[in-house]
Amino acid sequence: MADSIRDLFFGAPTRELLEAVDPQRSFDDVVLPERTLRALNHALALVRKHDLIFRQWGLAERHTSGLGLAFHFAGAPGTGKTICAEALAYTLNRKLLVVRYAELESRWVGQTAKHVASVFRSAERQDAVLFFDEADAIAGRRFTSMQAAVDREANSVVNVLLHELETFPGIVIFATNLAANMDPAFERRIRTHILFEMPNVDERERIWRVQLHPHKTPLAEDVDFRALAEAYPRSGGDIKNAVLKAAQIATTEPGPDAGKQIHQRHFVQGMEEVIAGTSVMAQSLFEDGAALPPLAAFVEEMSEGQEALRAELALAAERLEALERRQAGSLQKLEVKLDERQTAVAEAAAAEVAAARARARGLWAAVIVSVCLAAAALAIALLRS
Repeated sequence: MADSIRDLFFGAPTRELLEAVDPQRSFDDVVLPERTLRALNHALALVRKHDLIFRQWGLAERHTSGLGLAFHFAGAPGTGKTICAEALAYTLNRKLLVVRYAELESRWVGQTAKHVASVFRSAERQDAVLFFDEADAIAGRRFTSMQAAVDREANSVVNVLLHELETFPGIVIFATNLAANMDPAFERRIRTHILFEMPNVDERERIWRVQLHPHKTPLAEDVDFRALAEAYPRSGGDIKNAVLKAAQIATTEPGPDAGKQIHQRHFVQGMEEVIAGTSVMAQSLFEDGAALPPLAAFVEEMSEGQEALRAELALAAERLEALERRQAGSLQKLEVKLDERQTAVAEAAAAEVAAARARARGLWAAVIVSVCLAAAALAIALLRS
């Protein structure tokens, strides 16, 4: 709650909105289809010739907006979009700033848009590459009919993002698996769109190989990466997960660790587990070809559910009313007992006070009598003398 109050008045600290990554991987660590690689090389050429185009050739004097470079990496999961964003920053010798959506989103109206502007200012100050991964989460299509405040807020965020793209002088990369979900206005403001395609057989074989250390990874003689590439037309991300699973499976084999190796069966089992995981994620409530329940039956079932809910609510209301009556009776009895006890305590206190006063009066009378007797004795003694 304290962080939310802070965000309302001061906004979230920029260090919390961005994750700074020191790039370690280059394009040598990525295996890409030829067409995707040509598009990336063209993007790098645009970056390197940016100063020539806008400063030396004077186009910045004629065009005051759109001076930055925005790239859109689109493709299926695991095709290398995130790695290529890091590799581009590595090639340019710049830091990569990854936007953290969990911190970017705010519960306060208008604060998310301010956070968007803040990350662009931070990237400009640091001369870093700004990276929006899963960009459709923030750059989705705007609502045409706004029926709630959240719709207006989402539209406002997209509008601010579009404006920042127009004025940002640096490099920003948007990566998404669902390019069709992005607002059409980004098509014009993003200068270069690069499609990351699924790798072919030759590329998959290279991907299998580059996942392993050339000297340290113990491979058995029966390992055939070509056969794996031909048998499993999967993305680079799936191949990476399969290699890690294969290594884990190999370590569980019986025998000393020094003699363990990764065999072909381990890679096959690893990939089969990856495919099984994909099947689990694609599960549905309805089997393929199964018909959806009829609308009339669905409505009738909903009506019956509502009637049952009303009956349960009525019963709960009756029980609540009875409980309130019992509580009221108990409270009344408690008040009567409390009054009686207070009265008895007051009477006992009054009797005690009266008795104390009587004792005090008797004591004073005894004192007076004693004084009088003493005075009389003294007088008699004086007369005799």
